[in-house]
Amino acid sequence: MVSLIGFCASLILSPGAHADVILPVGCRAALRGEMLPQLLHETGFMLSPIPHKCNPLCVETGFFHAILNVMKKVTIQDIARVSGVSKSTVSRVLNGTVAVNPEKTQAVLDATERLGFQPNLLAQSLASGRSSTIGVLTQMMGSPFYDSISQGVIAALSETGYSPIFADGRWHPSEQKDAMKTLVDRCVDGLIVIGGSVSTLQISEITRDLPVLLVARKCEAGELRSLSVDNELGAYNATKHLIQNGHQRIALITGLADHADAVARYEGYRGALVDAGIGIDKKLIVDGDFSAESGLKAVEQLMDRSVKFTAVFAANDLMAYGARLALFRLSRNVPEDVAIIGFDDQLESSFVTPPLSSIRQPAREMGERAARAILNLVEGKPFDSVLLQPELMIRESSDFKIS
Repeated sequence: MVSLIGFCASLILSPGAHADVILPVGCRAALRGEMLPQLLHETGFMLSPIPHKCNPLCVETGFFHAILNVMKKVTIQDIARVSGVSKSTVSRVLNGTVAVNPEKTQAVLDATERLGFQPNLLAQSLASGRSSTIGVLTQMMGSPFYDSISQGVIAALSETGYSPIFADGRWHPSEQKDAMKTLVDRCVDGLIVIGGSVSTLQISEITRDLPVLLVARKCEAGELRSLSVDNELGAYNATKHLIQNGHQRIALITGLADHADAVARYEGYRGALVDAGIGIDKKLIVDGDFSAESGLKAVEQLMDRSVKFTAVFAANDLMAYGARLALFRLSRNVPEDVAIIGFDDQLESSFVTPPLSSIRQPAREMGERAARAILNLVEGKPFDSVLLQPELMIRESSDFKIS
């Protein structure tokens, strides 16, 4: 039965190391025995009666714990006083650096639970030189491909004692730079950069000596390491698959013009046509932006311009989904009238109608490998850049030969 008004007033009037819990006269006796005075003593607060009447508020002992811990941060000295051991013993138990007598260890743990002690991660990081966090800069949270990589990172870090901190670059260079600076300012121990368009030179300038790993993009030069898929080879194999099924009028829905993956996939498409002796028809190439809507609009543009095509290679699965919808609305059958193949092999691609052929990027595996790699870099262990081989996943959307 504590005066809520008096409680708040005491917080304002007692800004020092100790604050007063102000109770109206006569309220003490109504509390459960000596529990409140004992709690106040343990947490270093004073108990001061006030001579005016006020509306009491009934509270439980646990509530006092919560309120008092908000008012005064629990210190090692508090834990030592309650547990009856020295501050150095408390420190050894909390840090786990040296074996401590089991009885003393339990006393310390009981005291931390009773006082509601929460470790100060900042103080620990200053003392150890590490924050036990890994920064992860992704692009467009909600994108299935990038989210799958992120899930892999989370899974691989879950049992390591490290926690990921995520930031979204949204495919804007300025936002990517700001996000990287924010993660660096948070004193992360390492940084995973998924995709993005900021140059490796700029990344190095922002991160300085911080261990950095690029994922789903190649490293142009310098000391940075990367984990990526051979996008050009994947696009080459996708286009070659369509050619082997008799297609020569193959439309390409590109990704973002300044996106390294989109450029590499265009080169793979172009290379497969050249190797097959098929000329490059620019009318068959339509710009997209990796969204499903852009895939739909690309097919509509081809039809509006009366461009003839028998197959579509979309630079990612989302655009392939949009292309499939446009063909459905135009009463074109897939794959009999138009074959479709995408890139990424998202989980949903096996369940659309018809199931979508695609170039598989092992996104979750990339995330898991990236997490293990960045921890190696944090520990000063070597890691060489890895270029993963893409896999052609043939399904009903393209598995049809034309004469």
